[in-house]
Amino acid sequence: MRVLIVDDEPLARDRLARLLGEEPGVEVVGECANGREAVEAVRAESPDIVFLDVQMPELDGFGALAELGAARMPTVVFVSAYDQYAIRAFEVHALDYLLKPFDPDRFREAFRRAREQVVLRSAVRESGRLASLLAQLAEDHRLPASVGTAGGASAAPAAPPAPRARYLERMMVKSDGRIYFVKVAEVDWIEAAGNYVRVHVGRVAHLVRETMSAVESSLDPSLFARIHRGTIVNLDRIKEMQPWFGGDQIVILKDGQKLKLSRSYRGRLESRL
Repeated sequence: MRVLIVDDEPLARDRLARLLGEEPGVEVVGECANGREAVEAVRAESPDIVFLDVQMPELDGFGALAELGAARMPTVVFVSAYDQYAIRAFEVHALDYLLKPFDPDRFREAFRRAREQVVLRSAVRESGRLASLLAQLAEDHRLPASVGTAGGASAAPAAPPAPRARYLERMMVKSDGRIYFVKVAEVDWIEAAGNYVRVHVGRVAHLVRETMSAVESSLDPSLFARIHRGTIVNLDRIKEMQPWFGGDQIVILKDGQKLKLSRSYRGRLESRL
């Protein structure tokens, strides 16, 4: 893994370099003190991963990414002492956001995820190259694209599959000064909490500043369902349903949690189950 460190603080660069030195198979290809140097280093060195500070002289981290453009974008882990930039960091597709001061375990978690993304990107590129090669071979040898019809004529090529909707796979949460992710598949249920939603994962609940409607639209409807104006549930966590007063029902989760199912959402839930 070729890694570039970008931070205007020498001590911060030294600490990142020291932590990276403890990781196997890592080459630090450069250290930069500002965004302008970072842009030049990325173009010259083509690093796999960049640890990028947000606030820097001349050109900040966001400015550096904007100047590089999507085609030259490596895997980016933002590093900052200020949490107010976290949302914007993920809007530009940063993989992670290390909030200073971070401990070695938090760094190793971020680096592990960055390494996995680099490997995945490489696999996707190789798959694309293989597909292009096979298509070229088929063209060169005039291989039929599909089984011939009765009469010898080849069937018309199948229409490309419709693009699959992209649903949320991770939620960004903040707790005790840390910003990290919760896998959506691990969420048991979600409830409205004023201007926030409360995300329940086992015995832990996280507050996320978002509306219920926005959360519902971002979740895979085959995995989650809204059962009340203020409740969304993971379908896999439902154990049973019991009648309640006024035509409503109670949804009982596998951990014993009881949630009210409104009549207006009952038909939709039953169809999904």
